[in-house]
Amino acid sequence: MAQVVELGGRHFALQHSGAGTPRPAPGGILLPPGRVAILHGLGDASFYRHGQNSWSPCGWRRLSEPPLRIPNPTRLVTADDPAFDDPARHHGSAVAALQGADGRVLLLGALGLDTPRLIADHDTLTGWYAGAGADWFVAYGPEAEVFTAYAAALEARFGGVKRRAGNVWCSWYAYYENVTEAQITKDVADLQGLPFDVVQIDDGWEERVGDWTPNAKFPSGMPALAARIADAGFRPGLWLAPFIALPASRFAIDHPELLLRDASGRPVVAGSNWGGPYYALDLAQDGARDHVAALIHTVVHEWGFTYLKLDFINAAAAFLPDRPREQIYRAALELIRTVAGDDVYLLGSGAILLPSLGLLDGLRSGPDVAPMWDNYATVDPSDATARNAVVNSVHRLWQSPLVEVDPDVVYFRSKLNLLTPQQLQWLRDLADVCGFRAVSDPPSWLTPAELEELRVYLERTPRVTQLSRYRFTVEGREVDFTSAVAIDGQLYPIS
Repeated sequence: MAQVVELGGRHFALQHSGAGTPRPAPGGILLPPGRVAILHGLGDASFYRHGQNSWSPCGWRRLSEPPLRIPNPTRLVTADDPAFDDPARHHGSAVAALQGADGRVLLLGALGLDTPRLIADHDTLTGWYAGAGADWFVAYGPEAEVFTAYAAALEARFGGVKRRAGNVWCSWYAYYENVTEAQITKDVADLQGLPFDVVQIDDGWEERVGDWTPNAKFPSGMPALAARIADAGFRPGLWLAPFIALPASRFAIDHPELLLRDASGRPVVAGSNWGGPYYALDLAQDGARDHVAALIHTVVHEWGFTYLKLDFINAAAAFLPDRPREQIYRAALELIRTVAGDDVYLLGSGAILLPSLGLLDGLRSGPDVAPMWDNYATVDPSDATARNAVVNSVHRLWQSPLVEVDPDVVYFRSKLNLLTPQQLQWLRDLADVCGFRAVSDPPSWLTPAELEELRVYLERTPRVTQLSRYRFTVEGREVDFTSAVAIDGQLYPIS
């Protein structure tokens, strides 16, 4: 159906394939499920690209510039949606927006599951669902207003969560997979008296990804370690990747029937890490769901961990033709939330926005940070660098009313750190803006001055005000991320 609609004092021609007519909604209009194409008339506008999962590139690019995407096909499988990649056209997932020369923004956002996809060119902004889909939200006006209205529409559909993580210490960026019980025990003792709420053990504690029992580096077992953390006054946290298994894991070998398989019967590769590919569990099967439920019950109710970092969870939505990917993903998270209980904080990494809402408390908002600003060997916008983490998180701040936006850790150490003072400050300011502060520096790595700097930082609860897309005040001090998100010195979006 072709028609003209009025949005924010401007008329747009649109065509949609759904049955029904546009309906008014706070801040915009609703369009029925189906394919939507809007003639935008904004010329060489800036396109807002929202990636499929936590690590997917997110930001603004002009329509005349190459699209923002992951060029490495292997990395694409892990860090975006390999079933929907276009090297020639601007594209994204869940929501897209165009900003014209006057600064106003046209937004088209999905309000349901079924893998919503969007593309734009100099003439049209188009959205569709891979399946039956749900309504679309359309708005035009000041950037902050249209994204706020879209977030409110999402909350009305999916709900929101109000649990807060507090100040988190995690082991990953100090020890990576070499973490040991002895190191954690020492760090827990050293962390006492510092204003942390959570101590989270990251990857490296398990026998193998897919086999969730402690390895030889954790001889006392996980219940004893969780109790030690709790006795020190912290919430015990643990890293898990419950939806995947390595090919050499006992789980994959002993339970091949529970792995997701393609039409030829081969296990579906959901991504690559740990030196090779990993498989997805078939979470449409009762057996795989029972396995996940038993794991979460053990970790929470037997071991005592009440903060869970759930990683690589986009694997639950791995692509197969005619598979209701996002519905399966959401059902798996609903299962975890039910088994874990309402008192457990759930942080998702590799998370997909819409089907996570109302279930996960926090979402990693970008790729892993690193103690370096750029990786000069790659141009991958999903690579683990401080700059990529900042860029993605800044462009996902509009999600803050729905879920805690996790920009990853900040640094205080000079040891093993290549970041400049300005880059360190950007990380810390962004964590304040997000309201999610995490650190991975062992106290024993810090000088007395660095330790005091960390203490003062974590004890503050600064007032934050957003002035524009990249400008904020943090406790009255102006913070500007403009140069942090510039691409090759050129800022494509209109500030």
